[in-house]
Amino acid sequence: MNKNAKIYVAGHLGLVGSAIIRKLQQEGFHNLLTRTRQELDLIRQEAVEQFFAQEKPEYVILAAAKVGGIQANDFYRADFIYENLQIQNNIIYNAYKQGVAKLLFLGSSCIYPKLAPQPLKEEYLLTGLLEPTNEAYAVAKIAGIIMCQSYNRQYGTQFLSIMPTNLYGPFDNFDLNNSHVLPAMIRKFHEAKVSNNAAVTLWGSGKPMREFLYSEDMADASLFALQQIQVGDTPSDLYNIGSGKDIPIKELALLIQKIVGHQGDIHWDSSKPDGTPRKLMDVQKMTDLGWKAKTSLPEGIEKTYQWFLANLPKS
Repeated sequence: MNKNAKIYVAGHLGLVGSAIIRKLQQEGFHNLLTRTRQELDLIRQEAVEQFFAQEKPEYVILAAAKVGGIQANDFYRADFIYENLQIQNNIIYNAYKQGVAKLLFLGSSCIYPKLAPQPLKEEYLLTGLLEPTNEAYAVAKIAGIIMCQSYNRQYGTQFLSIMPTNLYGPFDNFDLNNSHVLPAMIRKFHEAKVSNNAAVTLWGSGKPMREFLYSEDMADASLFALQQIQVGDTPSDLYNIGSGKDIPIKELALLIQKIVGHQGDIHWDSSKPDGTPRKLMDVQKMTDLGWKAKTSLPEGIEKTYQWFLANLPKS
């Protein structure tokens, strides 16, 4: 990739998108295209078509999406499937129409069946039922993968799909109503700490296993994929991105509690859903190509907590 290549990062203000922007800048890429939602509503077909026709990006990183935790995915199912399908359809189609050299589509580990064998291999896609609580979001992401594959087959495009595990880091969403488990825990333990170490109540049993990847590692993997992977390297053009290690939610809670410095009790509300029992990604394909995650979970959580403290969200 030429350092002057015009690169459009959709979703540049989010957790992953902001990390990708920083990584590109660090590597000397400065001809970057970004738009806020107020400047470009990716749900509007005509607006996206006009943007691509005017700007003609050479590379596209599709990190824009409507995302959330178990509660948000379950409560706002219609919003999750509609908005994500619209964003994907508009960007992928116009990337093809304007002859984009390569597109990187970012998905999620929730695309895999709820009870798929562990660790999750790319070929397990569409082999079983999805986790009901995030089915709408997962179906949208699966559609994006198939759309990329279909354009590759029919038109010879270079549209790659990379599926990250659970991500966290600076610029994460720490809203207790719709955030993911790790940032939600950071905020809960912090607020309990400053409230005289009040007890913290967490959802579920604490038994499910989860894998986590620091956002800067995801950004590194994204640039690696954009530069190093060609469509046709594997039959599916689909790559898992993760650390290759998971941890029980209960152990994660204890780790975050220690880093935050909370000294109160932890209560588990078993009336709340656990979600998928385990979601560990098989990352052998990326390992074979020469990429591995660098940031350990304790190190990443410490960095994320320090960013949280410097950017305390409003109550």
